[in-house]
Order: sequence, then structure tokens, then C-alpha cells
Amino acid sequence: MECLTTTPFTFTSSLLKSNSKLSLNRKCRSLINKDNGSMCMMSSTMSYTVNESSVFSYKKLIHFALEETNSHTPLVPSPLQKKYSSLLAMDDKTELQMLSFEGPKTRLLRSLCIEGSDGMQVLDFAAFPKPEFDLPIFCANFFTSAKMNIIVLDLNPLHDIMDQEDYKEKYYKNLIPLGHKYSELLPWGGKLTSESLRFFSPIVIWTRFSSSPHNHSVLFSAFKDYYQAWLELMDRSEEETDASQITRNCEAQHRYLTWRAEKDPGHGVLKRLVGEDLAKDVIREFLFNGVNGLGSKTFLDYFPEYRCEDGRVNEKRSMIGKSFENRPWDARGEFIGDKS
Repeated sequence: MECLTTTPFTFTSSLLKSNSKLSLNRKCRSLINKDNGSMCMMSSTMSYTVNESSVFSYKKLIHFALEETNSHTPLVPSPLQKKYSSLLAMDDKTELQMLSFEGPKTRLLRSLCIEGSDGMQVLDFAAFPKPEFDLPIFCANFFTSAKMNIIVLDLNPLHDIMDQEDYKEKYYKNLIPLGHKYSELLPWGGKLTSESLRFFSPIVIWTRFSSSPHNHSVLFSAFKDYYQAWLELMDRSEEETDASQITRNCEAQHRYLTWRAEKDPGHGVLKRLVGEDLAKDVIREFLFNGVNGLGSKTFLDYFPEYRCEDGRVNEKRSMIGKSFENRPWDARGEFIGDKS
């Protein structure tokens, strides 16, 4: 099969200044060529349209984030956009839409949006800083079915805030009231493992709720407030010039990406939609791009407790066994759980 190219998403100021619509028209859907592993384009028509008066859709949040980002910093399409734009799931109904950008302080800003015919929606939106900046990683992982929503929203710390009080003070001290506001509106979602906890901040929103216009309105408000907070941190961040600190930032981000690429719970949805091989490609090369390029350490180098006797990675989500039924931070952002 001959591989064709497609025009990447064109990011223009006029498009982002629109208050009602974000349009992306494509004449292709992407599939993996089984013979050579390349991404091939097959004829199809995809429309990416956001209307503020339309029904509940995570595309509205993507539109908001791009428009808001453009008011703070210039963005250009990432080279990833040429390969990852849209995928049609194996049911020939569900479409996966992907956007990716980069900026002066941002190594990768990317989104994956899925809208299924059964009312299922997924948003995976993240912003990864360049290694010269020790900014937190903006993370929004939303899963919605007809009745239930599973939500994680956070400014994931690049460095360990349990042991590095200075990093916590630098980025989270002034955000604790924001986290407290939404922790009351969006209560803790139940057990969270210690392994996952080390990648979250005191302001993390981890929640489950039933679908309703009110709950979705609160979630949209939280996304907007958290993203604006991240952009303000980005505005104030200063470029690191010390080579050893840049290396440390790079390894910290690589460790995060390695964990997410291996253990992120949303991977099952991708595998069901597009198959194991293509899901793995999207996960490692798009969603957590950098896991193959920012460092050479493996998952087991970072997390040796997951090594099986035969050298494989244990597929369990938790090896430590400790989980937190309730929010393990108090109203001041102090950790009150047992770290062991």
C-alpha cells in the first residue's frame, strides 16, 4: 500500500481567536501499514468542529486550551502532527483525533480526543516542559460513559515533592486554595495506589461522578482554572543554565513518561479501540513521546520492584500494596498519609 502525506493541522491566530468554532478538515484516516510499520493514509472525511452551544464535548476544552495558550506564548505544530492526526477505530465508527504543538518553553503540548457512538468520550491532554525548565507537567485524563466519569486533573510535579519541600513551595504553595476549592466540589474518587501517588501533587483532582450538566460544568471550570494556573507558572519560569540541573530535569521527565507508558490505566481503552500494536505505537510515540528519546533507562531501571523472576515487567498496577481511600493531603497541602 502506498503511503500518502496529509497537510498537518494549521495553527493560525485567526482560528484561535474564534469564540465559537475550531475547525479541522481532513481527508484521511491513519492506519499502520502491517508490512513496514509506517503510518499510511486512507481516504476518509473527518470534521473537527466545536460549537459552544453543542452538547457536552471535551473538544471545547481543547479549543479553550489552544486559544488560551496562544495568548501567552507562540505555538507551532509539532513534527508529530504529520503522523498522528486521526485514527478510525476497529468498529469503523469511533474516531480518535490528535493534535500536537511545541513552544519556547514547551517540548510537547498534545491532545487525544475520542468520541464513541455509545456516548463514550475520552480526553487525554498534557503539556510537557522542555528540560531547561523544571515546570510541572499539566495532565488531564478524562473518561466519560453514559453514566460515569473517571477524572484525573493535576499539575504533576516534575520532582519529588515528598522529599523536596523547596520544589513544592516553588510551584504549589500559592495553588493550595485552588486545589481545596475543587476537592470540595469534586470529592476524592477512592483508592489510589502509592505508586501513582508519587506522580501527583497536593492539588490533584482524582474523582468519579455521575454524568450531569452540573458536574460537567464544574469539571470544565476546574480544567480552565488549572490550565490557566499552569500557564501563569510557565510565564514566570526561568530557563535553567546549569547542565547538571537540565540533565536532572530530563531524567525526571523520562521517569514520569516511562511510568505512564507502562502503567497508565487508560491503555486498555486504546487497545480495545485500535488493537494492541497500534495502541502501543500511539502510547509510546505520541501520548508519552520522549520515553524512547529523553533517556536510556528502562522501566525496570526506575522501578526494579516490578521485575519478575524471568525478567519481565509485572503487569500488576501496585507492588507496594499501600492505597489511599481518602485524600492524603490536608487543607494546607501537607501530606498526611503513610508514605511507606
